[in-house]
Amino acid sequence: MSTVAADSAGTTAGDSVEAKQRVDEFKSEVAKLQLRDPATSRERSLLMLGAAGMVVGVVLAVVAYFLSHGTTNALEQRDAIVIALIGVAAATAGGALFLRYSMAAFLRFWMARMIYEINAQVDRIAPQSTDRP
Repeated sequence: MSTVAADSAGTTAGDSVEAKQRVDEFKSEVAKLQLRDPATSRERSLLMLGAAGMVVGVVLAVVAYFLSHGTTNALEQRDAIVIALIGVAAATAGGALFLRYSMAAFLRFWMARMIYEINAQVDRIAPQSTDRP
């Protein structure tokens, strides 16, 4: 029976300790970069503003639809068309804000993960390349 216990995923206890050390090292390297926290910055506020803009835009368009169909007065119907266009513009601008800031958060995570993977590959390859004369 082996002295190193394997867990259900097939990794050894030594592998999990090494992975924990690598995660701690990665966190310390990210802390050295002195990046601002995206959760507390204005990016988070603009992301929420974009989501709210999409919702408000759709609500305005639906309200304008019912306003225009509730009257036979052409002037009121034209006012409802203007309200509907404002709603469409708000939904479009909100969608653009939401897309921009949600993609920024995703790509930030993706870049950090890619850097971590590249460093892991370099660590695996570097000892092998030093064996060559």
